[in-house]
Amino acid sequence: MEVLRPALVNIDGRIYRKNHVKEQVYLNEEEEDFTYSGVVDCMDEPCDSVLIEQTDRGYRCAMPVPSALYKYVIGKKGETKRRLETETRTSITIPKLGMEGEIVITGQQRAGVASAQTRIEVMLESFRRKQPFTHFLSFAINHLTIQEQFVKFKERVLEECSQDRGIDSSIFQNPAKLHLTIGTLILLNEQEITKACELLQKCKEDFIKLQLVVDGLMERFVASGLTEKEWDRVKLHATLMNTLFRRDPTVEGRANSTLGKQNLRERESFDARNVLKKCENYHFGEVELNSVHISQRFSTDSSGFYASSGAINFS
Repeated sequence: MEVLRPALVNIDGRIYRKNHVKEQVYLNEEEEDFTYSGVVDCMDEPCDSVLIEQTDRGYRCAMPVPSALYKYVIGKKGETKRRLETETRTSITIPKLGMEGEIVITGQQRAGVASAQTRIEVMLESFRRKQPFTHFLSFAINHLTIQEQFVKFKERVLEECSQDRGIDSSIFQNPAKLHLTIGTLILLNEQEITKACELLQKCKEDFIKLQLVVDGLMERFVASGLTEKEWDRVKLHATLMNTLFRRDPTVEGRANSTLGKQNLRERESFDARNVLKKCENYHFGEVELNSVHISQRFSTDSSGFYASSGAINFS
């Protein structure tokens, strides 16, 4: 019974009920052609996560929203925006696509402005979760010794397991980018990157032990709305082999033909049973974990590791 037990959404530390709505995506439409069929009903919820100001003409609030999310407030042919304005008796001003700024809501009644604000927040929280992650919290483990042991591991796997389905050299991680992932982040503009960096700095003095560090970090970032909680406790992991690393020119060609769309390229799995059996006790070495990074996805710095948007050092 979803009606009796609706999903809860955490926005800036406040909990809102999210009613069930139907979402429609039009794959062949232009960038602004998105619709949100059914507006979230939050009229009875407190709506002061963004300051609502009284003006000579009524009330006004300005919501900082990444430009990548504007299209969801606009909707297909402006349908969602018009519906919001009609149902809340407000006027909603949205910056042009690609321009960072604020969504401004104005109206003669404070309740209407507050309702529009909350509906937009809950709506965008849903669509934010559909965005591909852009950064991740990580411990770098690309120490030279670890890299050398990883290369030996790769050589051994290719020598002993290359006959197994899907295993080839292209699915192995770049040794210079070896890392332990704490969690993934969706940071859609410079303001959110700055917010994440400031949050990381605030965490530094509060944690000591490793599990406490990673659990505490994720708790803070989940509360901030920059990531989602997947497990009760963080499960640190290092990626050694992944089919996303596989280089297939024909697959890349098909992916490039989907102009502006999410990369939906086919992934060929591999049989890891022999790898796990033969290398179950493989020792990669030891490394001191003394810093946490906000690593940028699909990037490389001068050392070969991921470019860091921010970091804290525990040593």
